[in-house]
Parts: sequence; structure tokens; C-alpha cells
Amino acid sequence: MVSNQQNKGQQQNPIDDPVRVGVFLADGVLGTSATLPIEILRNAEAFAAQGRKEYRRIAITTLSPDGEMVASASGFNLQPDIALDTGTTYDLIHIPGFWRSPRPALRRADNVLSWLRHQYEHGAILTAVGTGVCFYAEAGLLDGKAATTHWHYFDRFQKLYPKVLLQRQYFTTQANNIYCAASANAMAELFVHIVYRIYGREAAQHVERVFFHEIRNTFEGKNYFNAEVRQHPDEDILQAQIWIQDNLAKTITIKQIAKQFSMSSRTFNRRFRAATDKTPLAYLQALRLDNARQLLQNSNATTTEIAHLCGYQDTTWFTQLFRKHHDVTPAQYRQTVRAKLFDLGKADPE
Repeated sequence: MVSNQQNKGQQQNPIDDPVRVGVFLADGVLGTSATLPIEILRNAEAFAAQGRKEYRRIAITTLSPDGEMVASASGFNLQPDIALDTGTTYDLIHIPGFWRSPRPALRRADNVLSWLRHQYEHGAILTAVGTGVCFYAEAGLLDGKAATTHWHYFDRFQKLYPKVLLQRQYFTTQANNIYCAASANAMAELFVHIVYRIYGREAAQHVERVFFHEIRNTFEGKNYFNAEVRQHPDEDILQAQIWIQDNLAKTITIKQIAKQFSMSSRTFNRRFRAATDKTPLAYLQALRLDNARQLLQNSNATTTEIAHLCGYQDTTWFTQLFRKHHDVTPAQYRQTVRAKLFDLGKADPE
């Protein structure tokens, strides 16, 4: 997580320096898109505090242009902590979504736009969901950068901000330190990724289990458009990736795959890693374990049957790999997922 710029040059223990989060509020805000990130961060902080004398706290401040109470889109009021203060810098700024159009809030946002530019220039991570992305676009922070927004605002957004590289097919985008989420669900996954950056894998996995009905390991940022990630041009390796996906259940070796594409094992490993930033074996295992996760959730096959369907003849080895990757055994994963789905179903007996 980016360090607060006003503390640069000071000899301060990171544990004593909280992650400073500013959540922007204005009339018409969608309440969930403002409160859910706070709840996720608070849950992660509480998990990090368990049994530890030292952990990095999260200091969350809600702000509005003038510090006055704002009316949410649902009709209830939200009282911000303070008015915008250009003298304070934050590690993370979050802009929630606004009902239908953000234009009314933007018309009263002169000081907000300069404040956002100030925060970005001082190293803050910026996140926004849905139409809240318009604040960053209006401030000029997304010119020449990838972004997304809520689907109903795509055409209007592209017309208003032609310099922004709108990614309609992605729910989440990253361009340097600016993250955009198209929906509340995408925003929740994004904030689990933020938790991963602050507290690491264990905390991120915990938060996923609390806020999602399945364990997905989306927190490493693999499922969104990242403007900095190079899309590899190696057609042979692309074809090899497709072939691996189509043959997950087979007992295959990296040597066999390399031969399939007329390469030596050494050349195949080198080119595959250069193209995907993963070894072929790591890629194969990740696909198999993700397939196993889906089968555990959606089928009644036994662990042994699922292991075989995913290309693992040794069930014990499969269980060890699954636990290493997902931090739970296959049986524990299935029990967790199905228990939560059952509980959600009971919530509405009608």
C-alpha cells in the first residue's frame, strides 16, 4: 500500500502509521457502494488484529464537499466526518456510485476535482465504482488510461470523455494507481484485492469467505483489465494454453506438451514463462484446481472422482495441492460453500 506522502522523510514504524482511507460522499450516492468497502476493510483489520500485538491499522474518514449531511439515493441521510481538506493526504480515496447520473454531484464538484488531483499527485490509490468513475474522468486523471463504468452509462461516458480508453468488456480496470469497478460486486472483489495488498493472502481469503458465498481467490487481480499487463503475442504459446485447457483430465507432462508444439522442453518452458509469467506446470495446476473448485461447488462427485476428472490420479496429492492453493481441503471447501448457499436459501422461506 502506498505510504502517506506527508510522512515521507520521517523515521516512523509502519505499524504506527495507519492506512489512511478517504471515502467521498455527496447527494445521490448509492449507500452500499460507500459503506461496503468500509465494512470489508474493517473486517480485514479485525482479522489482522487477532492474536497480534502489532498490525497496521486502517483509519477511515468520510468526506463531503462542505462537511454537511448528504442524502443517499435511497432516501436516508449520511453524515460525513469532515469537509474536504487539501492539507491532508490519504493512502486510498474511494468514490462510490451515484444513482442514474453523476452530473448533479459533478456540477457541485469544483473543489472535489482539484482535491482528487492533489491526492493522486501525492501517491494515493484511487478507486471508484459505477458512475463514480466520472469524477476521475472529469478531473482529467483518466485521459489516455483504461477505465470502466456501469453498463447503462457506457455511451454517455464515452461521449463525455473521449480521451478515456473505455473497456466495456471488463468489470474492473487498473491504470497505474486508479482502479475502476463497473458494479457493486466488482467493487467488493476489488476491495478484497486491496485487503490482499495491505494484509496479504490469509486476510484476503478470510474476507472472501465472509463476504462471498464461494472461495474464488480473485484478490490477486487476475480477473480485471490491467493497462500495465502486456498481452503476449506468442501464437504458439497461446495455442498451447488452449490445448492445456482442453486436456485437463488427461495425464500429461510438460515434455509431452512441448513435443505437441514441436519444441524442446527447455524452449517451451522459456517461451511459456516469458509469455504468461508462469511456468507451464504452475499454469496447468492452477487450471486444474480451479476446475476442481467448480466441480466441488456444482456437482455431487466424490473427491476421488473430482481428482481424476482434473487429471490427478493420487487423491492425497490432489488434496494437498488444493489445500495449498485454497487454504482449505476439498471437503472443507464444499462444506463451506454449500452451507452458505443453504443458509442464504433459508433466509427467504417463501
